[in-house]
Amino acid sequence: MCVHMLPLRSNRQALIMKLSWLMIWAGTLFLNPVTADCNITAQAVTCEEPGKSLSHLPINLFQNVTKLSLKNIIITLNNSDKEILRSFFNLTELYLNENMIAVLYNNSFCYLTKLSILDISNNHISTVHKAAFEGLNQLSVLNLSYNMISQLDSNVFTSLKSLTVLNLQYNVLEYFNIKPSFKLIKIVLVGNPWTCSCDLLDLQIWLTASSVILENENTTTCVFPATMEKLSIKTAPIQGDCKIEKASLGNTVTSTSAIKAKRSALLTVLTPNITGNNGTHADLPPGKSWTFLAGVLGFVLGTTLLIFTAVKCPTWYHYLISYSHRRLEENDPEMFEQEFSADMTSPIGSTTNNEGTIVIFEKNHEFAPVEDGFIEDKYIDSYVTEES
Repeated sequence: MCVHMLPLRSNRQALIMKLSWLMIWAGTLFLNPVTADCNITAQAVTCEEPGKSLSHLPINLFQNVTKLSLKNIIITLNNSDKEILRSFFNLTELYLNENMIAVLYNNSFCYLTKLSILDISNNHISTVHKAAFEGLNQLSVLNLSYNMISQLDSNVFTSLKSLTVLNLQYNVLEYFNIKPSFKLIKIVLVGNPWTCSCDLLDLQIWLTASSVILENENTTTCVFPATMEKLSIKTAPIQGDCKIEKASLGNTVTSTSAIKAKRSALLTVLTPNITGNNGTHADLPPGKSWTFLAGVLGFVLGTTLLIFTAVKCPTWYHYLISYSHRRLEENDPEMFEQEFSADMTSPIGSTTNNEGTIVIFEKNHEFAPVEDGFIEDKYIDSYVTEES
């Protein structure tokens, strides 16, 4: 009996386990109805349900997948979307085509370091920031087709050291400046309104000099100008026009150099040389020539102003030259004694008090005005009269 009961018991336990897993899977579908529209395998998840957003996906079930396709889901790649994508650190392929992405901001995929294929086609991308693909060191295929990109800096792809295929078809690019060091195996540029002017010359030289394959070369043609319409951007004769423009630019530079040479010659004439210690003339340093010239001009203007003031305002000048120097009088002791004794003979009055007598003398000196400018000295006349 025991021998026959063991197989029945083991079969019953296996059936119970299968039912348990079935209930768990059904509960997961009920709690996360979006998974019913996702094709889930061991390594890949494909969700293509219109109208859903990335936040509706059961992220905890998909963290170990290597391929994620989120087609036609409302993804704008905003901060919340980038935070959700951050958890898919094992991804090697990411497909975000046919979504609502308009701007690729800096570091949008920096945590997906294992990513080798990135498809962002059929969106509304018009702006790609310089560090949008920073951190994607293993990315080999980048698809940006069917967007609205009108300007694209070649520095955007500088960090993509492993990039081999670049798809830019059907955007609104008129020119694309690319660096010679940019290495690719294949590039797709058809469907853009290329303007075959000098701005496109760098791209044409790169396409010709490198070993890159221009896919659909015959249909990748110029749109402007009309004379080059339907000519391949790789073979359109735009170098001749650029040589003419460079020649005219060279003439402009030459004329500018001639003007600068004339200015230098004028400064050399106006600015004198400084004699060095060895007797030779050493030119003024470039920074001192203007200072010296300004000093000379200031000196000339100052001298001119002084001369003008002297001519127009002569009052102070006449005042200075009319000054007459007159020697001070010398007091001769003998003449003073004679004058004092002569004056004592004619007192005007006296006053006496208990303390003594104070005699007050008053002497009137009359000076006759002289018109010859000399000062009359009375003492000299009286002295001459007494001797005579």
